[in-house]
Amino acid sequence: MGEVFSGDLDRIMLHGVRARGYHGLFPEEREQGQEFVVDVVLGVMSINRAAKHDDLADTVDYGEVAAAIVALVEGPAMNLIEALAVRIAERCLAFDMVRAVTVTVHKPDAPIPVPFTDVAVRITRSR
Repeated sequence: MGEVFSGDLDRIMLHGVRARGYHGLFPEEREQGQEFVVDVVLGVMSINRAAKHDDLADTVDYGEVAAAIVALVEGPAMNLIEALAVRIAERCLAFDMVRAVTVTVHKPDAPIPVPFTDVAVRITRSR
């Protein structure tokens, strides 16, 4: 997915989180909304303890991460998906074990006047 993390981080990947949002510059985007698709790669501290104890408390609950992403996509409208991507990254970094994150926000129905498959913004952030 193109993330650049330190070699000592394990990864938890969540692809294709979908939610309806009202982000965009144009009035019709703000009024009608559209589907956004988000992928995240979480660079986490070692998952060895979680593997050894088979306990969710020793890792990142990707269900909670997915819910947080949906809340941000469905939340207050932003003009740019760049702003949405940064907010998602900041929220992911708030999970204790997460040390780095790559976020890709796809806007497959963007109002572009030529045929296209997808438009997306990808960012990587760390703490």
